[in-house]
Amino acid sequence: MLRPILAITKFLCVLVSAGSVLVANAQERPYFNDKNVPDTMEDLLAIQASLHKNLERVRRSTVSITDGKGFGSGVIISKDGLVMTAAHVTGAVNKEFTVIMEDGKKLKARSLGLDSASDSALLQITEKGVYDFVEVDRNKKDKITTRLGDWAFSVAHPGGYDKVRGSVVRIARVVRMAESPPTFQTDGTLIGGDSGGPLFNINGVLIGIHSRVGAVLDQNNSVATYDFFSKRSEEDKETKFERMLKGEFMGTGPFAKPPVAGKGFMGFAVNEESGTLKVSDVDETSPAGAAGVKVGDVLVSLDGKAMKLKADITAFMKTKTTGGKVVIIVLRDGKEVKYPIFLAER
Repeated sequence: MLRPILAITKFLCVLVSAGSVLVANAQERPYFNDKNVPDTMEDLLAIQASLHKNLERVRRSTVSITDGKGFGSGVIISKDGLVMTAAHVTGAVNKEFTVIMEDGKKLKARSLGLDSASDSALLQITEKGVYDFVEVDRNKKDKITTRLGDWAFSVAHPGGYDKVRGSVVRIARVVRMAESPPTFQTDGTLIGGDSGGPLFNINGVLIGIHSRVGAVLDQNNSVATYDFFSKRSEEDKETKFERMLKGEFMGTGPFAKPPVAGKGFMGFAVNEESGTLKVSDVDETSPAGAAGVKVGDVLVSLDGKAMKLKADITAFMKTKTTGGKVVIIVLRDGKEVKYPIFLAER
């Protein structure tokens, strides 16, 4: 009975508000969710009013994400700029990104942890500020309020950020709910660039993150937000969300490749001089160059381990992965200088 809704959905996108309508809020379940189809003008206006009531607020929190090579989407869930997105958007932990706000403002960000099995990830805006954020459905799986047939809407930046167009909004209904992995499927179309974007219930509460995006509807699925707050196993003491905040790479699924030891790259060369290691060359675009390491610095230690020979650096880097954090201490003009860096890919 859900397929005929597609025509009504298109109608709602252009419907003009009129008169007094029933508007759902985050604390109540709207009556129209329990109807097979909206069969009166009042029903249509109530659905539209619920969407309009929340739309401006959630669009301010929906962002476009880019690493300079491709685009995805995400949504801010805290005032300090924590972003929920998909694992295949970030692809790795501790990777640099640019987040583009609805008004076109560009901000620096860095990926935190991810779960490659369920395609969920977190990203942190690293520029200080107070950001608009959305309410997240954190209920456990057996407590979720979303039901089959509920009205929902997605917001994202398909094809990448476009300031003239802004984020794209699509209203739909939940047509399938799966448990492994926990996902919602709607009858709304998703395309490239929607990945990582938010799926809201009609009250504007975040219930999912767009994951699988394909040419046909049954390929379009969103990871349920309750999965972020679940544990990977009964033995785990922390939820996936807590582990993502710590920058952990979880899962062995197809959505992101785990970091490989020995692939980390700092970006400077050294010469051995009288039992010390003097920096002889620095790639200015590398993590070390961006941090401030300079030619002529004397390398003292990496992560607290003394470095005396080139072989010491080689042995140390064999265990380091792309995105891993390393603290470099150098001696400059007789004073120690500390540089925390995140390794790039070799």
